[in-house]
Amino acid sequence: MYIIGIDPGISGAICFLKDGKIIDVIEMPSMAEGKKNKKQVNGNQLFNEIKLRITDIHEDTVSVVVEHVTAMPGQGVTSMFNFGQSFGVIKGICSAMQLPVHFVRPAKWKKYFNLINSSKDASRSRAIEIFPKVSDKLKRKKDSNKADAILIASYYYNTYKTK
Repeated sequence: MYIIGIDPGISGAICFLKDGKIIDVIEMPSMAEGKKNKKQVNGNQLFNEIKLRITDIHEDTVSVVVEHVTAMPGQGVTSMFNFGQSFGVIKGICSAMQLPVHFVRPAKWKKYFNLINSSKDASRSRAIEIFPKVSDKLKRKKDSNKADAILIASYYYNTYKTK
């Protein structure tokens, strides 16, 4: 079973998990766009990163799991639009690649790992605890997005591997 766990957004991350073991974890590919050089998800690079890692894998055994997030009170209209655009790029790329996409709400996977009402950095600690071999990829505080992607993929693997 090959799982691609995605923490969506411009500063998100992607985890590639095979049979419960981490193959790789990367930051969300992004690029600057427009006069103000605003960052956005680089759909072309996202496609290439996924394709590179699933080339030798039968596509029937690949599942993409994306954190299903929605607008939150207090967030600005522009940031929510940009986030929605990133979410749409991810869905579109996976759809074009004919990969099944599953969505998991943050409350579900965080409850599974006892991370409800914890700090953002707690997911990084939990990921290192469960997967100590990838601790070098989770050194920085900003790597909490990578940790989220790892935990999203791991949650799906542990919860749905028998289905």
